[in-house]
Amino acid sequence: MQVYHGSYTTFDEIDLSKAQPNRDFGQGFYVTKYRKQAEKWAKNVSSKYHCEGLVTEYIYYDSEFTERLCKVKHFDSYSEEWLDFVVMNRNPLSPTPAHDYDIVEGPVANDKVQRTLTRYLSGKISKHDFLKMLTYHENTHQICFCTMRSLLTLSKVANDSIFFIEDIAEQIVEQLMLDLKIDEEKAADFFYTSKTFSKLADKNTDFHQQNWHEIYKMLKKEVK
Repeated sequence: MQVYHGSYTTFDEIDLSKAQPNRDFGQGFYVTKYRKQAEKWAKNVSSKYHCEGLVTEYIYYDSEFTERLCKVKHFDSYSEEWLDFVVMNRNPLSPTPAHDYDIVEGPVANDKVQRTLTRYLSGKISKHDFLKMLTYHENTHQICFCTMRSLLTLSKVANDSIFFIEDIAEQIVEQLMLDLKIDEEKAADFFYTSKTFSKLADKNTDFHQQNWHEIYKMLKKEVK
């Protein structure tokens, strides 16, 4: 999946420690599948620093291996469950982190959430009214990468080049299971946290163009 991040500056590595806490899905690195939404994010944040906004494109490896590697939460639409989750994360009195998901995906709360959150928590408005006030009329989308593990499923696009490694990953994980006699979860975890995967995910190396057998040979060298 192609996703976009709106910001005011460029960066080579994602530093989760610099991410703001108490956002919709907690502290983390946020992207969206809608470029226009990312452009709006970039415009809003860049205005604070009196500079031009920037949009960076990434590939999110949204595959069955991501589901096995990470604990993922999906919100398909605005709902009471979604609202309770946002309220929990937006509440500064909640523990940090407020949940144990690696990746959270769902719709966006609008800009009035800070003011209406106080009113909702104090009982001045109902949950139904609060949810109605939060929703946009147009479709919105965001994915929050909350942990270092989750960032292994995200790859920055360089020079507009896009490639997918799901097919390579599936073959390699299956071979690891056979050779090491381990289950699929352990095999996927080993692969996605390996130096070989980091090299594979770096499009500047062109490593992804090699036969999967050659990639597997390098991975096996990391097995101790």
